[in-house]
Amino acid sequence: MNNKDNHILAEKIIHLIGGEENIDRVIHCVTRLRFYLKDNTQAQTDRIKELQGVMGVVEAGDQYQVVIGSQVEDVYKAVTAQLSGPDEKPPSGEIVAEERTAYEKIKDGFNALIGVITGSVMPVINILAAAGIIKGLLSLLTGLGVVSESGNAYMIINAMADAVFYFLPVFVGFNAAKRLDGNPLLTAVIGGVIIYPTILEAAGNESAIFSIGTFDFPFVEYTYSIFPMILAAWLVKKLEDWLKSWVSSYIQAIFIPIAVIGLVAVITLIVTGPVLVGFSTVLANGLQSLLSLNAPVFGAVINGFYQLLVVFGLHWGIIPVYVNDFATLGYSYLSAMVSMTIVGQGGAALGVAVKSKKADIKELGYAGAFSAFCGITEPAIYGINLRFRRPFICASIASAAGGFLTGLLGINMWSIIGSIIGLPSFIDPEQGVTANFWYAILVTAITLFLAFALTYVWGYNDRMEMEKKREKPSNPAKKSS
Repeated sequence: MNNKDNHILAEKIIHLIGGEENIDRVIHCVTRLRFYLKDNTQAQTDRIKELQGVMGVVEAGDQYQVVIGSQVEDVYKAVTAQLSGPDEKPPSGEIVAEERTAYEKIKDGFNALIGVITGSVMPVINILAAAGIIKGLLSLLTGLGVVSESGNAYMIINAMADAVFYFLPVFVGFNAAKRLDGNPLLTAVIGGVIIYPTILEAAGNESAIFSIGTFDFPFVEYTYSIFPMILAAWLVKKLEDWLKSWVSSYIQAIFIPIAVIGLVAVITLIVTGPVLVGFSTVLANGLQSLLSLNAPVFGAVINGFYQLLVVFGLHWGIIPVYVNDFATLGYSYLSAMVSMTIVGQGGAALGVAVKSKKADIKELGYAGAFSAFCGITEPAIYGINLRFRRPFICASIASAAGGFLTGLLGINMWSIIGSIIGLPSFIDPEQGVTANFWYAILVTAITLFLAFALTYVWGYNDRMEMEKKREKPSNPAKKSS
């Protein structure tokens, strides 16, 4: 779509969603516009689904999600250009606290927390994925003798791959502050403080900031970390707002940055940082322990149902777990398993495209498959697989098999991007191409073949009718509540 088409689509979405007055806030992820609406019942969901350029609509948690696909960033810009500024504001919170039950308060608080974590991490996901691929390719080139570890080319390419991870606290802090309607630049400075070279050197030497009796307050290495900076962004927001309420306007410009940087940096370095880094390590190690119990079964179960999370838009809540794995461990077995679900959806869409004799179905199938092989499943899911249903089932079965084999072979991954485009992510950055990489190619091929074959044989024929409208599936979690 061109700019004019994006503008028209944005205008229609805003109108059908209840107008600007019904929008508290709008953000976006890789494929979806995520609206926080004052009243979800005002949105004309069926009409939005029929818009050219919209793949589907999902309501999850407190978000009204409009699935756009690869054009989402352009449509997002067109939407925000037509709004008076709610994209930079937090939800208005018109629900009065006294009118909410304890369960509703907990649920709203949890949704808000997940929203902040997601909003902090999602903007850098694509960059993290690209950096991971660069790192994998560099390892491959080094192993083949094309690039020397002592050469300038290696140093420059390695900097390209490592920069986003090294400065991740700065990026996450900046995004978290925007999400909280805080001060992004001031928060980014806190990120710069905790990754300052001399502090990292002190952490590497296991030095203590100070000691009380026999208890040491250690320096901690914060590169690759996310959770300490999200809390730091919240502290910056609260402290700055409080200071502005009583500090004279004549000295605010100088006094407030000094106070905020000094207090938040100290609190982060001494208290919250070490605690949250410890929590991150426990979370990552806990996941590793869970996987070690029975990795093949775990892989089969999570892969069989993972794309249902994508349908509900809940998969974004798992992404920070991947990032935390990479931050604390440098790798993620869970990400390796989920990679196969992306291949499965692409294989099913490809099966439909190859078997169908209808030009429009072929076009949708090939486009969905190509997108999935590049790491994005929504075009395959909403364009083909869910609308015929059986292809989605075939993809889930193949994905479960892929997850089982991934766990059985102990396949590991060193970058967040999966599917075929992410195969370099299975190259060990320290040891180069090992059996892990060849196992990943093997399981990817098996998953792709199974999804394609099941769809071709059972999952699709041209007599099947594509659903023009897909009813929103009910959330099992809501049934049990």
